[in-house]
Amino acid sequence: MRLLTWNINGYRAIQKKGLEDILGMLDLSVACFQEIKALPEQIEMDPYLFDQVFINSAKRKGYSGTMIASIIKPKQVTYGLGVEELDQEGRVITAIFDGFALVTVYTPNAQDGLKRIEFRQQWDEAFGQHLRRLGCPVLVCGDFNVARTELDIYNEAAGKNSPGYSIQERQGFEAHLIPYFKDVFRELHPQTRQYTWWSYYSRARERNDGWRIDYWLASPELMPYIREITILDDIYGSDHCPILLDFDEVAFRKANQQ
Repeated sequence: MRLLTWNINGYRAIQKKGLEDILGMLDLSVACFQEIKALPEQIEMDPYLFDQVFINSAKRKGYSGTMIASIIKPKQVTYGLGVEELDQEGRVITAIFDGFALVTVYTPNAQDGLKRIEFRQQWDEAFGQHLRRLGCPVLVCGDFNVARTELDIYNEAAGKNSPGYSIQERQGFEAHLIPYFKDVFRELHPQTRQYTWWSYYSRARERNDGWRIDYWLASPELMPYIREITILDDIYGSDHCPILLDFDEVAFRKANQQ
């Protein structure tokens, strides 16, 4: 089972840049997208690529939003966290498959001057609770808008106290997610410096002046069945790059049927 996560920074914009050609080459079972910036009627996914498409759009047009496209029909799909004040921006989709849940998230940015940090902290706690309530193993993916450590940011000194690298955001990630889920890339590549987001300013991507803020997280019992994770930083079209996860879903199901 090949799964992808990608903050595409606008579905309509990236579609014009060859999104479906990219997805077709990757031979995916499921693709999760963040920051789609579109309403359901503005999204046209080739049904030969994915015949199951689930969209959670923000109330505000042209903003935020998430999507899951799949060739496998989930048993159940839910949208949001069930908290009205947190569910206006289309930031979460949860799909229940056979034996595990898949959750995609676009975590709120704390914004310049950390002016939205209280909302972000409320979100972090509520999102962690949502994942724990699912009652089954979970794969979680998306743009978490935080670089965990100095390995995950090109210039730590410049990033200090900035949104995405503030103490509050990093502590929130460690407190609400890491005790329960494994950071798959860091588990499999403990010392590798590789980034998933680059600012559009100052030719940051050309200089690889990036941050790792997009993740796959997994319940510990799923880790033995994850074969590889690959940051596809040679794929363009957004200020983020996609991340590919190879998950042996068949072996997982067999092991859990015994």
